[in-house]
Amino acid sequence: MAHHDDTDDGLGAALVKGAVAGVAASAALDWFMWNNLSPETRQRTRRVRPDGLDPGHVIARKAARAMGTDIQPRGRNNQHPAGVAVHFAIGMAPTLVYTALRDRAPSLTMSGGTLFGLGLFIMQDETMNTVTGLGARPGEYPWAGPCARPDRASGLWRGTGRHDAAAGRPPKRRRRRH
Repeated sequence: MAHHDDTDDGLGAALVKGAVAGVAASAALDWFMWNNLSPETRQRTRRVRPDGLDPGHVIARKAARAMGTDIQPRGRNNQHPAGVAVHFAIGMAPTLVYTALRDRAPSLTMSGGTLFGLGLFIMQDETMNTVTGLGARPGEYPWAGPCARPDRASGLWRGTGRHDAAAGRPPKRRRRRH
């Protein structure tokens, strides 16, 4: 079990590192997962989301409407700065909780925090987003990505091309020159 001594850097510095990790993880998730889905899968995902928006944008829209205004996500990825900010805050919050509590609740660090992350995923993505109306039911989303077909995931890691496991498209293969 890992033990982190926040006295080396201080809790403040540790929280800054946790916040940076949360933003980095959110950006990586966006870049890796969303950008590696086919346009068809992205469209199917948007169709099942409330108003076609991700949970961060749904929260931002609800907050804006509560204040008597609205946000209008635009562009190719249907985004608005307020929704993006909420999205990154959602990514940062768990890392801040983990950083602040890891020395006070050592069970959080079991398996290097993997169990904490798995529990968070089940609680937030698979349960709370559905219960609160921030997302569709888990079974309504298209099943795509490297987890859907592990035999095809290696193509993404090697950079040989994009794929959509739900559509059964294999990664593009480069031809060898003889």
